[in-house]
Amino acid sequence: GAQNQAKQSQAKKKPAKKQQAKKQQAKTKQAEKAADPTPLAAAPPPEVDLSYEDRMSDSDNLMWVIERNPMLRSTITSIVFLERAPDRDQLYWRIDRASRRIPRLRQRVVANPMSIAPPRWEFDANFNLAFHLRWSSLGGTGTERDVLDLAQPIAMQGFDRARPLWEFTLVEGMEDDGAAFIIKMHHAITDGVGAIKMALETFSLDDKLLPREDLPPEPEARILTQSERVVDAITHETRQQIDTARKALTALRNSEADPADLARQLGATAASTGRLLQPALSPMSPLMKERSLGLHFDMLTIDLAELKAAARAAGGKLNDAFVAGICRGISRYHDHHERPVGELRMGMPINTRSSETENQTGNQFTPARFPVPVDIEDPIEHMQALRSLVRQARDEPGQSMVEPMAGVLRRLPKVITTNMFSLMLTGVDFLSSNVPGVPVPLYLEGVPVTSQYAFGPLSGAAVNCTLLSYVDQVHIGINVDTAAVPDAEVFLDCLRQGFDEVVSVAG
Repeated sequence: GAQNQAKQSQAKKKPAKKQQAKKQQAKTKQAEKAADPTPLAAAPPPEVDLSYEDRMSDSDNLMWVIERNPMLRSTITSIVFLERAPDRDQLYWRIDRASRRIPRLRQRVVANPMSIAPPRWEFDANFNLAFHLRWSSLGGTGTERDVLDLAQPIAMQGFDRARPLWEFTLVEGMEDDGAAFIIKMHHAITDGVGAIKMALETFSLDDKLLPREDLPPEPEARILTQSERVVDAITHETRQQIDTARKALTALRNSEADPADLARQLGATAASTGRLLQPALSPMSPLMKERSLGLHFDMLTIDLAELKAAARAAGGKLNDAFVAGICRGISRYHDHHERPVGELRMGMPINTRSSETENQTGNQFTPARFPVPVDIEDPIEHMQALRSLVRQARDEPGQSMVEPMAGVLRRLPKVITTNMFSLMLTGVDFLSSNVPGVPVPLYLEGVPVTSQYAFGPLSGAAVNCTLLSYVDQVHIGINVDTAAVPDAEVFLDCLRQGFDEVVSVAG
């Protein structure tokens, strides 16, 4: 059986065809690699040279705009549990240093409703670290459940859009002298993979304190003139159009010379794009249909080796076992309420990072939404079926059109875009996200990190389950809409049983 720990109250002519087949084989291998990003082969270097764009991408801009509907907020929350509380002065110095080395920590979003380009990231002339770095004493009995209860309203509250989009809270007063570090960040800053890289400016790979040397200079908060903004916007849009044309030309050169084949490819891409943008008027679940602004956090811990062994038993990867555990747990939840269900609509981010873009911040994923079976009795058959569906979603031709389509959609009136995405996203039953974690211990100013959990945004779904591996453990952060899942303890117990079923096939 799985050593699962539910932490609740306590917590993608013949020679040409051969070449095309090789390309498809390589693409499939890349997709399989993306499907199982954990664990990393080695610890990331303590210094990562990240690149930052001056403007939001078109897709990030859409994520920003659709928050007119507060149910579609894109807030990422992470809770890092610590062996003890770090020294306050030392932590303040470390975060101050990080804010001078990571531009996004001192930049705010500046949008011009008349501009042809997406919003800019600009340094905040009124940056105040004390607003973003906070301390809290824990009430209750000092358990992990108390920390979750504290983090929930923090996650529910929208960001002050006049400031940089992050908040850190150090929670002191846990039982056994423990502490917690609550990280709240807007998804427009980066995706989960980018966040792990950025975190290396805050966390260390050993327990040694950084020498208290002079801090890097504060970045200059230069305010552009209106004429400079116009020129910058035109330059950005011109560069984007040239890049889009270049990619289209490359695609044409790489395609078959046969016009009929090219027409078929274009038709398949168009049909695939239509599927990606198709509204889902209502959830598939007969039970988890309501939506609200309330959320509830829970945590699940599973042994990494056991979950990977279960995946190998089905000839699959870690992600297959992860998704199967969620599906089986949600199926049990429906059975508990005597509302059995055969399929549910899952949302999943498809990682698009490559060797050329791995150190870029911002979001590098495309969203996939597709029905998945939740009632397959045999866990191995279930993992195999899910693996096939996930691979099919990754290979959708329309995935390459997400960013160009975002450029079109962001030019629509904001109310139309928001309503369109509300229809697309609130019909998702659950979200699953697999974030590559760190396979070695981390430290926060000399203090060991005991565990870490990521809680992805609901973005209109009833449930979000996010996997983040740490050393030899799988940590799953569970975020549920309280209107869709009013009995969170029952839901968590059903999820635990679902993962028990998956791990049981490991042998």
